[in-house]
Amino acid sequence: MLDTWTLLIIDDCAADRKIYRRYLLKDPHQSYQILEADCAEEGIALCQKVRCDVILLDFCLPDMSGLELFDRIQQEIFKTSIPVIMLTGRGDEEIAVQVMKRGALDYLVKQHVTQDVLQLAVRNAIKQSCLQAQLIKTQERQRLIATTALRIRQSLNLEQILNTAVAEVQQLLKCDRVMVYQFAPDTDGKIVASSVESYRTLALCDHVGAGIGEQGSREEVGVGFSPLPLCPSAPVSLVPNTHYSLSPEGGIPSPIPYIYELGLCNCVNLKEQFNTKANLVVPINLSNNGNPTPKLWGLLIAHHNSGERHWQTDDAEMLNEVSVQLAIAIQQAELLAQTQAALAKEKQLNVFKSQIITTVSHEYRTPLTSILAAASTLVKHSQQLDESKQQRFLGIIEQKARYMSKLVDNMLLVNQLELEKPKFQPISVDLLQFFSDLLEQERETVGDRHELIFKITGNHHGFWGDRGLLQQIFINLMSNAIKYSPDGGSVEFHLIGKESEAIFYIKDCGIGIPMVDQENLFQSFSRGSNVDTIPGTGLGLAIAKVCVELHSGNITLSSEVGQGTKVTVSLPKICPTGQLSPSST
Repeated sequence: MLDTWTLLIIDDCAADRKIYRRYLLKDPHQSYQILEADCAEEGIALCQKVRCDVILLDFCLPDMSGLELFDRIQQEIFKTSIPVIMLTGRGDEEIAVQVMKRGALDYLVKQHVTQDVLQLAVRNAIKQSCLQAQLIKTQERQRLIATTALRIRQSLNLEQILNTAVAEVQQLLKCDRVMVYQFAPDTDGKIVASSVESYRTLALCDHVGAGIGEQGSREEVGVGFSPLPLCPSAPVSLVPNTHYSLSPEGGIPSPIPYIYELGLCNCVNLKEQFNTKANLVVPINLSNNGNPTPKLWGLLIAHHNSGERHWQTDDAEMLNEVSVQLAIAIQQAELLAQTQAALAKEKQLNVFKSQIITTVSHEYRTPLTSILAAASTLVKHSQQLDESKQQRFLGIIEQKARYMSKLVDNMLLVNQLELEKPKFQPISVDLLQFFSDLLEQERETVGDRHELIFKITGNHHGFWGDRGLLQQIFINLMSNAIKYSPDGGSVEFHLIGKESEAIFYIKDCGIGIPMVDQENLFQSFSRGSNVDTIPGTGLGLAIAKVCVELHSGNITLSSEVGQGTKVTVSLPKICPTGQLSPSST
């Protein structure tokens, strides 16, 4: 069963309203409850009584302009965004575009409204409204999660907790120093908290608990209590489930009467870095994703050097309880960090999705309208059209369809480049032949209004690059140069070969880019403020920049309004270290 959507038609022409009603009620994909108003005041009254899902609004009304009514509907009545499709007569498109900039989802020219066009426009408006509502809901959920995470962070400052813990443990144990030592994946690690500011670095052996498990991991290290001095290279072997107190005199461990679940315990090796007589060391173990074997995060270490010290059972119990509390705090802090990273990623994805929705909605509208109008004309009047006119309409359909296909390709590509970061796969490339072929392809499609000029200097041999990425750089920069030179003229491609790099730039004599817009043009969906009605997504320079950066190259832009634009790309001839190089082939 289809959902029923409430749609309000505000139009002073009863015949037009009847046509729109008939078109919409024939939509096989949607069900509508249709309300009608023949003036602005009646429309306002209906809006105040009924929550409408979509509004078809005629720009010319007898008692109020469509623009004024649109503002009242959005700001005074609903105070939220309601999908509005503006209906205009011939010559009102420019005003309708202004209304769209203020929040309208679409506009239709009455003379071009057909059943298919209207049905599709309303369905798209409903779909976009639903997507926008879902996006708002997701953002609200993000906000609540972020607020909760912030409160957790405010009450769980790990650095503060660690520093407070070592200070309190020092007071409780009446010892000289307490420290928290954190292991690092590839190094010995570091002291992250100490009850005494002036201390020297504590170094552990390169493989703490060497021989633990099959891989020598740090995940199964027990509890060791050792005095110093201790031979730096001699490990202290521990018996499982036993705490040890080592007296400074003999250096021979003797068990204290405290049983502790250690699991498999082999050895801990401490190198002497402190002038201390006794140490009490317990592990800080974190839960390991359901694995019964915990993950060793670090050590909680108590030092004593102001006299002979025999650690007691309650000392070990207390230090162990503190290590458990620290483990909980550390795990919560790590979880918070993971949550924040996930939120940042989700936010990035949502922003990207929102930009895609906005761009696709805007950029699809004009070509889709043209395709539907041409197709409708061919279907209804093909018998009355001669072959040349039929071919012209088919050409419009093909041209607009290719544009829409390229738009989708660009969306998918920028998603891959920005979110997935494809691998850089360099091979030896003959730049002269490569760019010559691409320029010939451009000449076949560019037409007579633009002259493509190819200039070559220097040595172009010995270049290694990714052909697919190079093609994206060229296509997007050349497409921009041609597109933003609407009056035609020359477009120059200069290829300059140097000893260690290849440089090329594309220069046009087009509309140029205002200085205020140039800073952000390499960001996705950014365009110059002077593009007017020239179609585009603002993805070309962003795609080119990512492709250049994957080559470890550089891209710059210089432009002056009315004088044209020059985009320069410099790429190293030899690919970055760690990638394929000429000597390896």
